[in-house]
Amino acid sequence: MKSAVVLLPGLNRDRDMIAALTKISGHAPVTVWQTETEIPDVDLIVIPGGFSYGDYLRCGAIGARKPVMRAVAEKAKKGVPVIGVCNGFQILLEAGLLPGALMRNTSLKFVCREVKMSVANANTRFTRNYAPGQIIRTPVAHHDGNYFADPETLARIEGEGQVVFRYAENTNPNGSINDIAGIMNESGNVLGLMPHPEDLIEAAHGGIDGRGLFESALGIKAAA
Repeated sequence: MKSAVVLLPGLNRDRDMIAALTKISGHAPVTVWQTETEIPDVDLIVIPGGFSYGDYLRCGAIGARKPVMRAVAEKAKKGVPVIGVCNGFQILLEAGLLPGALMRNTSLKFVCREVKMSVANANTRFTRNYAPGQIIRTPVAHHDGNYFADPETLARIEGEGQVVFRYAENTNPNGSINDIAGIMNESGNVLGLMPHPEDLIEAAHGGIDGRGLFESALGIKAAA
């Protein structure tokens, strides 16, 4: 299965993502620089985390307006799965590929620790290798991960099953409304989430809870 990782100045989790995709798929992903206007034919596009452009203006605001994001949007319209993790989630929101916004953590502090997430919707292309309601462990590292949406938008995404992950067992690290940790678009092929599943995909990480997300997205069956 072929994948692509978008690269922007200031992203610092690209190597983690490349390593995870290589290990899970058996093939190194292609990397696509910010100035590229086309993305090769791939089965998955990922925007990793970090601090693109130093998080100036708003987190992800500058990155969302780079040529490569127009190419990502075109691929998404054609049904190609797209995942944005942490800053990648912020970029997808700023680019209008996902609804809502991410604000400062309610603590007004950078949070770096492990949290727990529940699989709020297991009937998606990103979660089919998980069980409904399954609790998984994931690391987080962010300052602006507090998800918010106006009442109408919130009612819509909740009602249509677009909330894919929620913080579980009182581990919400940022104050996100309804404990939302990850959402997808109406078409079900664009996912954004704040936690870092790429950093929990092998025994050396202390667990493999994040592996199922990438295996699901790439159409790889979970190991028995």
